[in-house]
Amino acid sequence: MVQPAEGRAPTYIDTTRASIARVYDYALGGKDNYEVDRAIIDRIRAVAPEIGRIALDNRAFLIRAARFVATQTPVTQFLDCGSGLPTAENTHQVVQRLRPEARVVYVDNDPTVVAHGRALLEDNDGTRFIDADLRDPGAVLDDPTVQEFLDLDRPVALLQVATLHHVAERTAEIMAGYLDRLPAGSVVVLSHFFDPENDDSALARRIEDLLLHSPMGSGHFRTRPQIEALFTGVELVEPGIVTCHRWWPDGPQLTPEDAVQRCVVGGVGIKP
Repeated sequence: MVQPAEGRAPTYIDTTRASIARVYDYALGGKDNYEVDRAIIDRIRAVAPEIGRIALDNRAFLIRAARFVATQTPVTQFLDCGSGLPTAENTHQVVQRLRPEARVVYVDNDPTVVAHGRALLEDNDGTRFIDADLRDPGAVLDDPTVQEFLDLDRPVALLQVATLHHVAERTAEIMAGYLDRLPAGSVVVLSHFFDPENDDSALARRIEDLLLHSPMGSGHFRTRPQIEALFTGVELVEPGIVTCHRWWPDGPQLTPEDAVQRCVVGGVGIKP
């Protein structure tokens, strides 16, 4: 898709307000973004030139974790919350390559994402998209499309990848709202901005301050106990909650580790 031209955006898109999905799109090198989105990443790059690594490491974690669920568990149903803009290697592409019968429901309430997400329906019978707020587990799980397309009596893989750090409060309560409804054997895949409470904390808090005071207005770096609380009720898969690039990497990291890479963590858990 060609890069959107300022002033010629569809009427449902407000180009004066930053979009979380479009900011991530720009950080990943995508073209579906506007000046207000690009300005946020450009400001952060002045503090942490390696900021793009957070987005790339997070995306790579999503791909590896989805591949793990598809190959190492019997789960074939995926609920991807805050899915963001379609880009290369979406969840459904990863899992359906390995499990063609897998079903994926994407959840987002960003108008840009809704428009792009619904376009996916034309190409893939195993994928659905709903316009819903991930902060309301009941509304998501009771959505007619979710109810009809997924069997919530069977295990589901719940993906909250780079989502809950954009939620200011009640994050553990939100996760509990999902997990209480999902059956045993369900899987949680989650990543989150991280304050390691060491020498890297200053960098984490500088980036957080820029995000919170940007047009996007969100991006909380939480501590390990706060992130562990999001996995309450599940048993963590080894190696537990670790920096995203260290969660079952495809190979050794031969390049030096950037400090910013230590400021985003991920993990996978299974509900017993």
